[in-house]
Amino acid sequence: MDLTALPDSHGLAVLFLVVVALFLFTRERIPLETSSLVVLAILTVGFGLFPYEVDGAVLHATDFFSGFGHEALVAVCALMIAGQALVRTGALEPVGRQLARLWSVSPTLSLLLTLLVGAILSAFVNNVPIVVLLLPILVSVSLRSKRPASAILMPMGFATLVGGMSTTIGTSTNLLVVSVAADMGQPQMSMFHFFVPAALAGGIAILFLWLIAPRMIPRREAHMEDTSPRVFTAHLHVDEESFAAGKTLAELNEKAGGALKVMQIHRGENTVLTPLPDVLLKVGDKMSVKDTPENLKELETVLGTKLYAGDAMVDEEHPLQDEEQQLAEIVVTQGSPLEGNTLSRIRFADYYQLATLALHRAGSAIRTLKADVGDVRLNVGDVLLVQGSSEQIAELKRSGELLVLDATSDLPTTKRAPIALTIMAAIVAVAALGILPIAISATCGVLLLLLTRCLSWRDAAQALSTPVIMIVVASLALGSALLKTGGADFLATLFVNLSAGSSPTVMLSGLMLLMAVLTNIVSNNAAAVIGTPIAIGIAQQLGLPAEPFVLAVLFGANMSYATPMAYKTNLLVMNAGGYKFNDFVRVGIPLTVIVWLALSWLLPMMYDL
Repeated sequence: MDLTALPDSHGLAVLFLVVVALFLFTRERIPLETSSLVVLAILTVGFGLFPYEVDGAVLHATDFFSGFGHEALVAVCALMIAGQALVRTGALEPVGRQLARLWSVSPTLSLLLTLLVGAILSAFVNNVPIVVLLLPILVSVSLRSKRPASAILMPMGFATLVGGMSTTIGTSTNLLVVSVAADMGQPQMSMFHFFVPAALAGGIAILFLWLIAPRMIPRREAHMEDTSPRVFTAHLHVDEESFAAGKTLAELNEKAGGALKVMQIHRGENTVLTPLPDVLLKVGDKMSVKDTPENLKELETVLGTKLYAGDAMVDEEHPLQDEEQQLAEIVVTQGSPLEGNTLSRIRFADYYQLATLALHRAGSAIRTLKADVGDVRLNVGDVLLVQGSSEQIAELKRSGELLVLDATSDLPTTKRAPIALTIMAAIVAVAALGILPIAISATCGVLLLLLTRCLSWRDAAQALSTPVIMIVVASLALGSALLKTGGADFLATLFVNLSAGSSPTVMLSGLMLLMAVLTNIVSNNAAAVIGTPIAIGIAQQLGLPAEPFVLAVLFGANMSYATPMAYKTNLLVMNAGGYKFNDFVRVGIPLTVIVWLALSWLLPMMYDL
């Protein structure tokens, strides 16, 4: 390659920043939104201090903030909010109910139907609500039928990813690629512009996920219930020989090593005291406590009290019992009140009246009660094992505020569900018919959802994902900088020179594979936005139509199958199904190869390359 083709100092700086950005995006310890803001700050400060001219005009540093008002970001945010409305109103509940019934008739055909339903719905709705809909249904089916959930959750999650790449609104990645290509002068793609190749490749992928993938996944069990003991409510009775007699609650807590958590103090028949630190315990007092059997027996010994369950002292003949209590798993989803919070900060136990027994996070050991679960910052995909009354868990599930997994397939539904479904259908129809752009139709749809009270402003705020917004803005800024400084042309030239002598088909296939690898390492949105101007540059240097190369970037950036961190729905199914990292590699890589080969054959054939 001729070194004279190297970009200028600004272009080289942007190329270096791209490398730094891709590195930051792979750091799990650095929040994605923080990495995005760092990239955005460096870009704006750099171009502010060192002005750059393009075609005789100065490139203003503040131009890189334009991503916050970009049509693609508006559409992404509006569609996220509309998808939240479907979840909160239970608009998709009838679909879930029918699928749950079919599983008892024919599990094999039901799995195929579940994969197809997940794929088709994900073509029009963000796949996170679809996974949130199907996850409790499939977990319930697994518990009732004694089948491992691991055989069906991963194929379901991948099916939603496959379906999402078939329309312009299927994923935020698609919207970004189409919008960036249009900004660069390419014809605007309609909603179903690339549906045919996506559907054909997706059909092959669905067959693989139905017939082969479940046999490739080792039997995995989520051992949450086995690794964490139940919590029981009991009373510690203070008698004359107790250490607790005549001591304050603070002194008792110090004696117990900080493990004493008293809910109430009963004195006499009708007096209930608030458990303040300076309360003085007297003979005959009963401290109401809730903890594991081991901890309760330890408190009994340390404090010299007697442990009672009801009116009977706890012993081998009268063990602890709490028949009204039920175990359930709560999955932290995008937009959940739990995301990014700690249980202590939101006062989880007080607000939801549930005891948290354990926390399971991908790639780490299960944390139990003694590991200060309440102080852990929760991420998407984390699973909490909780215990509470059957009524409380049922009410929590009906509210739709949190994703609850238990033995029932009951889904939340409200009387506004038909309204939400109608509005969502109108959003899609108006955009599909070309009446209004998707950004406008989705924004109007959100307004209608708010006016009809299908959503509250709090729901809308929870639906918005800060990491998604920031990565979109930072990626758009990086893509713009690459384009205007000549960095994109340089990378396109480099790609063409490295693949010199190869046919256009091989180049297109290689570009798609490069995007597929990149999207499993960094954010798929970043890969898509950075890759789109490079794809157009490659096509221009080859004298070929840009559209197939743009689609190669779009499809490649959607192949988030090989790692659990590649996409948030992968994390949701990973913990719920008890998968290990290698399980995604075992299934995800063959799936990537299948989709890549299918599209590498379809795209050149359709565009006569």
